Amino acid sequence: MTNSGWLPDLSAEAGPKYRAVAAAIAADIARGRLHHGDRLPPQRDLAARLGIDLTTVTKAYDLARQRGLIVARGRAGSFVSPQARDHAAASAAQTDIMMNSPPTPPEARLSEAMAAALGALTRRGELARLHYQRPGGAAADRETGSALLARVGLASDAEQLAVTAGGQNALHAIASMLLRPGDRVACGLYIYPGFHALARRIGFTLVPLAEITPAALAAAHDAAPLRALYVVPTNDNPTAQTIAADDRAAIATWAETTGVRVIEDDAYGLLPEKPLPAITSFAPDIGWYIASTAKIVSPALRVAFVRAPTVVDAMALAACQHESAVMAPPVNAAMVSLWLADGSFDALVGAVRKESAWRQRLADTMLGDARHTAHPEGYHLWLPLAPGLAPEMLAAAIALEGLSAVTSDRFAVAADAPKALRISLGGAIDRNTLARGLRTLDAHLRSPAAQALPVI
Repeated sequence: MTNSGWLPDLSAEAGPKYRAVAAAIAADIARGRLHHGDRLPPQRDLAARLGIDLTTVTKAYDLARQRGLIVARGRAGSFVSPQARDHAAASAAQTDIMMNSPPTPPEARLSEAMAAALGALTRRGELARLHYQRPGGAAADRETGSALLARVGLASDAEQLAVTAGGQNALHAIASMLLRPGDRVACGLYIYPGFHALARRIGFTLVPLAEITPAALAAAHDAAPLRALYVVPTNDNPTAQTIAADDRAAIATWAETTGVRVIEDDAYGLLPEKPLPAITSFAPDIGWYIASTAKIVSPALRVAFVRAPTVVDAMALAACQHESAVMAPPVNAAMVSLWLADGSFDALVGAVRKESAWRQRLADTMLGDARHTAHPEGYHLWLPLAPGLAPEMLAAAIALEGLSAVTSDRFAVAADAPKALRISLGGAIDRNTLARGLRTLDAHLRSPAAQALPVI
């Protein structure tokens, strides 16, 4: 198929034109304007129509081919590749563009810590910990989780805890137990896609709120009863918002008064040097609290600790979790317990925190007065976009530099939610590549189309 009418709009683009053309190819593949098998305009024709040099278009096509977006077939021309949509979604990023992963500072020495922990478990003769565990996890690991959750003000009996195979496994089990088709669940305007997927699968209704406050929750509950509230209270993914301690207490009081359950997905809550008290700490009888290691140490661990309101709830949660994932990886759970006992856990989290803070300072310096929100010890930022900026185009442009960006429609609960980008500063990207990507982002934000960015 020939797409001879394809013509990228470069009027609002900043930086080298060849990169802008390559980014436009990626963006239009992602948006469905270019499809597998489409033949792109001949390079000379496109150069003439854009009023740019032929060498610029040649470099753009070469870059798009290197990124797996197009294939060259000699005199037949250049065509959109069979895997183009996959490559366009991830573009040039060296990590999965949809995942927000912690940075990997060399001083953390994660692989060495894992090897040392495994060796210690073997020497201690604790190989029984490395076999099938009872539903909910080994007693030693649940004791570990109980001590860890005390850091956010949650006093817990170990029997109230379950060890799950990551936060998503925990959410799956909680939602399957707690929610039914038609139930109304309050949440933010944008939410973690994994919970959105659960809403579609189970059939409960998400009720998006512009802000999560007792007043907003009361209004939504008065309109029609809410069954639960889903919230990421610290460094929300994707908006980077954090709920203040006083507001957490007020939300908990409202939830206890109404009986609305709280599902607290505190994936980033233990990353700050001074963690805030969990909402569930103020409402322990109705809150479900999840603390995952994926976002504060490494996603490779797949270990989360879940506090249920009661021991009976924890037993039911463990049974439900066992049906979907059997158990958390026992080697990894044992490693986390050992690290918490010998101080390695705090050292690993501290290294991630230090690197994240450095990267946030870099972003603040390089983006200047760009109106974004971020947690000072987090590793993503939220960037609202002016109407004249195309999210897919901007995401594709910076992804070509290796910087991970996800458009707000992947998180939006309502179709008319304002456009934005979540920019990840973590993952496998090194500092130099991060700086280059931020420089490109800044150039685009200084283009004429970006000058009307809204004030946050």
